[in-house]
Amino acid sequence: MPFDTSTPLFFFRHGETFYNAEGRIQGQLDTPLSPRGREQAVEAGQKLGAALAAEGVAPDTPGWFASPLSRASETMVLARRALALPEEDFARDKRLMEISFGLWQDLTWPEINARYPGAPAARQSDFWNYRPPNGESYADLTDRVRAFLAERAGPIVVAAHGGVARALMVLLGGVAPADTRGMPIHQGRLLVFSEGRGRWV
Repeated sequence: MPFDTSTPLFFFRHGETFYNAEGRIQGQLDTPLSPRGREQAVEAGQKLGAALAAEGVAPDTPGWFASPLSRASETMVLARRALALPEEDFARDKRLMEISFGLWQDLTWPEINARYPGAPAARQSDFWNYRPPNGESYADLTDRVRAFLAERAGPIVVAAHGGVARALMVLLGGVAPADTRGMPIHQGRLLVFSEGRGRWV
């Protein structure tokens, strides 16, 4: 059954990691938060508290879910701590993991350009459907996020990744796949989906 878009979904991306700061591709590599990333996780929790109150949702009402990758799970722990909620009282779901960049993981974009000439340009020409070597496309990622949503009834809270945010924009926010290319996915902020649209708070 499709997710009921009349109930809100509260999304926040994990805080900054050392790989983010270096411009290095993480994908499904498990990388830790930086000190700044931990601060952003607390900020996201504070904004989440305000957004829940604005929507009339008690903090213990939603289902809480995170990617099992530690940068997202730790972000959820810190956000829940900021709301004085039991820190580990949430579910980890593999379908919320970041898109796999396959052989591109652990590389910077200049390194990818050097090792795989023409591949980044090919990806830009078909952003949603392109698969890096041994990796996933955004279409693949969206299929698993859709399967996750089909099992849920809102309201729910999700801590995950930039790729998951793009999938949610398409599935719940009324955004065309091509329009997600280059879309900034902020850290330390909250993305609220309701009634067929998404908004940053």
